[in-house]
Amino acid sequence: MSVLFSELLVPGWSESGDKIGLGDITGTYGNPIANALPCHGAEPETFFSEAEADIKAAKALCGECPVRAKCLAGALSRQEPVGVWGGELFEDGKVIAAKRAPGRPRNIVAATSVEVNFAELMASVAS
Repeated sequence: MSVLFSELLVPGWSESGDKIGLGDITGTYGNPIANALPCHGAEPETFFSEAEADIKAAKALCGECPVRAKCLAGALSRQEPVGVWGGELFEDGKVIAAKRAPGRPRNIVAATSVEVNFAELMASVAS
């Protein structure tokens, strides 16, 4: 029996009958269908990369896949924590449009109000 990464993260995963395992979708590596799938011939890191170019490449590989819909349904049922599954990008078990760049997002409204307050402060000091 093979153990999926998802099975290790979710206690009781194997006891639940509502999860779709990868073996149900792609078969095993000895299976001729599994060997023909684009994800089985590509570098696995491509599907779990943070780089935008790798994410696009992984999605492109999924575009031609004959089990794409099943793969996506399985990933949704397992709430995959990360990666490209069935042509979609997952984070925290949900499909997302794109990875957010690391760091804190700019707060344009706050920066604008600081500039206004600074200008008001300078005007009051000058008078």
